[in-house]
Order: sequence, then C-alpha cells, then structure tokens
Amino acid sequence: MSALNRRRFLGRSVAATSGAAALSAASYTRAGDSPNEQISIAVMGIRGRGRGLAGGFAGRKESRIAALCDVDSTAFPAVLKAVEEKQGGSPPRVEKDVRRLIEDKSIDVLAIAAPNHWHSLATVWACQAGKDVYVEKPVSHNIWEGRKMVEAARKYKRIVQVGTQRRSSPHWIDAVDYVQSGKLGRVTLARAWVIQKRVNIGKAGGEQPIPPTVDYDLWLGPATMRPLARKNLHYDWHWFWDFGGGELANNGIHMLDAARRIIAVDYPERVTSGGGKLYYDDDQETPDTQLVTYEYPSVALVWEHRTWSNFGFEGKGSGNAFYGDKGTLVIDDRGWQVTVDGKVVESGPGSDMESAHLQNFLDCVRDRRTPNADIEVGHISTSLCHLGNIAQRLGRKLVWDGAAERFPHDDDANRLLRRDYRKPFVVPDEV
Repeated sequence: MSALNRRRFLGRSVAATSGAAALSAASYTRAGDSPNEQISIAVMGIRGRGRGLAGGFAGRKESRIAALCDVDSTAFPAVLKAVEEKQGGSPPRVEKDVRRLIEDKSIDVLAIAAPNHWHSLATVWACQAGKDVYVEKPVSHNIWEGRKMVEAARKYKRIVQVGTQRRSSPHWIDAVDYVQSGKLGRVTLARAWVIQKRVNIGKAGGEQPIPPTVDYDLWLGPATMRPLARKNLHYDWHWFWDFGGGELANNGIHMLDAARRIIAVDYPERVTSGGGKLYYDDDQETPDTQLVTYEYPSVALVWEHRTWSNFGFEGKGSGNAFYGDKGTLVIDDRGWQVTVDGKVVESGPGSDMESAHLQNFLDCVRDRRTPNADIEVGHISTSLCHLGNIAQRLGRKLVWDGAAERFPHDDDANRLLRRDYRKPFVVPDEV
C-alpha cells in the first residue's frame, strides 16, 4: 500500500473510532491494562479454526492461551502439545463446558471457534462476564441473535472482533482505496464467489451413535435436542439448517464482507436467491449451487457458489470483482489487478491477513480501540448471508428494512430471523 493510501486508511480508522460508542478504559482492570502483562485467552472449539487461533495467540508475547475448551476430548492432545511448545512449556487447562471459563475472572478473552449455533450465546455470556471476544465467522446462526451480540458488546463496553481477516490485509485495503477513489469510474456491479469441490457426505440412513468422547448435550447447546442423523458429527453440521448456513454462511461471509466494504454499502433493499441442491445426492440440506442478488440503490452485488466444481470465476476459485465504466478490478488472497479493454493497467501482490488480524485484536484489547472487524460490521455482513438463505428457503424475492432489521409485512420471512432456544442455552431478549 502506498504511503498516501496508508495515511487515508489510518485517517478513516481514527474517524470511525471516534464516532463509535465510547469504550471506557476504566472498566477494564485485568491484564490488558499493563503492557508488561499478557492477555489471558481461552479458546472455545479447537478443531479447525480454533486450533489455528490457539496457535496464533500462543505465539505472541502479548498473549497466552490459558485454557482450551471442546466438547470432544479427542481434540485436546494435539492442540495442547502445540500450545505448550509455543508457550515454553506452559500448558493451558482444559474444559468441556465453556461456562467454567466464563466464570473464571482470570481469563481476559474468549476466542470462539465452536459451530455457528454457539457463537451468539457464548459471545453474550462472555460480554456479560466482562471478557473481550474474538468470534469466528459467521457471526451468528440468525439475524436476531447477531443483533443481540452487538447489544451485549456495547452495553458491557467489550471489544468484539470478528474473524473476517481481510479487513486487516493491506492489499484488500488497497482495493478499498482504489475503487473508492473513483478510478474504476461508476461501479454498478460487484461479484463475490467461492467455487470449490467438496465431498458428498453420503446418507446416514437413520440415527447414528454419538461418539463416546463427545458431550452431545453441550455440542447441541442452543439447538433443538434431536438424534444425530449424519455420518460425521464434526464439520458436516455446516450443511444443516439447525447448525449452519451452508457455503453462503461458511465462506460467503468472507467474500461478501470484503465486497460490501469495497463498494461502501450496508444492508440491501431487496434480495433474490436461486439454485438449490442440484448436484449432490446426499443428506445435505443447504444448496450446493446458489446465486444471490443483493439490490442496492446504485449497485448490484451478486454472490455465487458451487461446491462441486474447481472451475472458478474470473480465473479464481474465490474472490471479488468490481465492474466500472472505466475498468474492472479483480481481487483474491494472492493479489489484485485492474484491467481496461483486456489489458492489465495496475496490480498488487497479496499480503498477510491472519497475523495482522490477531495483532489488531490484541492491540484493541490493550488500547480499547474499535477493531478492524468490529461486531457491528461483522453482524451486517453475516446478515447478508442469512438474507440470501431466507430468500432461498422461501423461493422468492424479499424486501428488507435494514433500519428495523425486519421484512415489512412478511410474517413468513420474519419467522426465519430467529430460532427457538433450548434451556438453559437461551440467548436472552435483554442482554
């Protein structure tokens, strides 16, 4: 990023911070206050992303992993070993129930990488207990509980960072600067996509046994108690509505968040979705093929995913494209380029995002600044995923009132804004 672009970005960040809800440093009296003390972090959910977060935070002088939490005891040994090595022989404690960590006043931060249906409740509980939060994408299981997360962060003056790392990546920030500078001209179409080949998850053929190492009641948490009806308890939950939101929520959140930031939009006015389960014959409930159009007053944003193909869009498996009347900008994690009449006129390489994003969070915990991926922006981006899925499930165009976060005069759509919760794992109406 050029020095000028960096100055513009920093200027915008300072302005955004001063305009956000004030975060009282006086309310934070734990390790984050002293530059000589480490920020104590507990990680909830240590398979996949959680393992990465544990390793990322353990390898920094500002932070230490104090505890690991997972409902499956088989997840602990490998992560414990990796964290202990990074922390110079200092092993974290282990827990199955996140409530034990919420109660622990020595823990400053809860990092949440559990399945989607746990994100909101764990975040609200942590905020209520005076802890800051790093929550993986997508923010929530539904739009209503995402708003509860924002309310909890503001009420308890907590730092809540969302795991949309491209908000801390210099070359993605370059794309923001380029498009918003007007160099592409008038942009009326933006695309976001993920095209990758996933596996057929098969058909379970009825109730499956719960692995003996898993506390299934804790795994379900806020979700409805029902038998396990898929072959793989872990990961395949992404493709079932009770727990996940399909590829749109799983990876769409990344690319939609980046796209709406670059074209500077929040909520759309209308949403349409097409596609469905067109390829796989298995137990998945969510679409393997989906195209969603988000209509804004002066631009259309289009999402596309195919989970059965390795043939990407614009030559890339995932990314964004912005079409202006003066050129086209295409970007992915490897870099970006602008073409005019088929010729590349400007380009830039990829850049770090994971390490930068974790560092931004730790800096904000220490300084009480608004993080790059604050819970409010993460909630809006995640809501785009939920809106697309609601339109898909109802099979029609939806009109959306972003200010009210409701569908005007549409009871069927509004019923899908939240879920029923299972006691005692209830996201409260009043946080």
